[in-house]
Amino acid sequence: MTTHRTSPKAAVRRLATARLISITGGAAAYTALMFTVYERTRSPAWLSATLLLTFGVNGFVAPLAGAIGDRFDRRRVMIVSDLAGVGAFAAMAFAGDPAWLLALAFVSAVVETPFWMASAAAIPNMVEPSELSWANGLISLGRNAGIMVGPAIGGVLVAAIGPAWVFGLNAVTFAVSAVLVWTVRAPFAGERSDATEHRGLRAGFVFIARDRVLRTLVLAWTGLVFGLGLVMVADVPLVEHFHAGSIGYGLLITFWGAGSVAGSFAGRYLNEDREPRALFLGTALIAVTTAAIAVSPWFAPILVVALLSGVGDAVVLVAEQGIQQRRTPDAVRSRVIAASEGLTSIAFILGLAAAGIVLRAVGPQNVYAIGGLTAGIGALVLLPILRRPSEGEPADADTVLAADPQTVMAAEADAATAPAMELT
Repeated sequence: MTTHRTSPKAAVRRLATARLISITGGAAAYTALMFTVYERTRSPAWLSATLLLTFGVNGFVAPLAGAIGDRFDRRRVMIVSDLAGVGAFAAMAFAGDPAWLLALAFVSAVVETPFWMASAAAIPNMVEPSELSWANGLISLGRNAGIMVGPAIGGVLVAAIGPAWVFGLNAVTFAVSAVLVWTVRAPFAGERSDATEHRGLRAGFVFIARDRVLRTLVLAWTGLVFGLGLVMVADVPLVEHFHAGSIGYGLLITFWGAGSVAGSFAGRYLNEDREPRALFLGTALIAVTTAAIAVSPWFAPILVVALLSGVGDAVVLVAEQGIQQRRTPDAVRSRVIAASEGLTSIAFILGLAAAGIVLRAVGPQNVYAIGGLTAGIGALVLLPILRRPSEGEPADADTVLAADPQTVMAAEADAATAPAMELT
């Protein structure tokens, strides 16, 4: 029987739909988890542990998840990852003890990570280079839409039917995601004749260390994400400072989420030439809007700048992912993405850890000033990647943003290879 190949745009739309469904369910389940853990423990320490064992996991398991995405068939990796998520969340539906809930939430975070690394690495193999930003923007649109509506759905469902049902329904969303990925008949991997040049768990870190642009991206994002960790903890104190209550907090998150959806939609119209400029301008927008919150005397303007900050964040993510994908050979792409995610996730964890001390020392609005400063520094760090070779100047892997992966590999063929653990 002949298997019909899925068209590139249809394949991306199915993956975007899968991400929308699973992230909406995941965000709803996370809301239910935080509510349930606090209700049963009344302990801020338990909430901190929940953040660490869910959001914080990515930074530590990403290298292994990236290695899985480069070693095995990415389509199967994504399906198995989703099915493992089904099992974890189905078990959470029957877990009453907070310790068991937290343990299973940790398991769900671990098994989900390979999906993200494999899917991001697979996209360049499904579409033409000219459509890469469109694809990344559509995937980001599904992600941010899920983040925007998921918590609201979770809050309503927890009140209406209880957290156990929310966990169970999220297991169903992961099953639907697995089915959608299974229906995609498209290349999830590309040519890997150079696979022997990128061996080991450290290959992604080694590749980033050798590539000037990727090094710059990670450096800029490390500072920006550290500031984001500070700011996230300051959200509720900021709302309380303006006496806006729970409604104000909900509006703050909603406006930011709406901006991120709009930014993802705009990101679909980027291209290879526009990505570096969009990356810089988006980061600068985050810096300006975050700093504006620090000086606003009223709460209403904060909602407007939160929306603009969400736009900048989404555009930056689409542009950054496109640049990263274009510069990275398929054989090591999952590990490069994982290394970048791992490093920035650790910076995010450090920001969360420092937030309490900084918040008590300077107050919520000044925390936003610090976040704006770190984003501004990140924008300045990104300035060199806007440089293009002057006429007659030779182009190499360190000066051309959208270099062909084979060209990049040829330029680095004489570089010393670092010792690394073999993938087995």
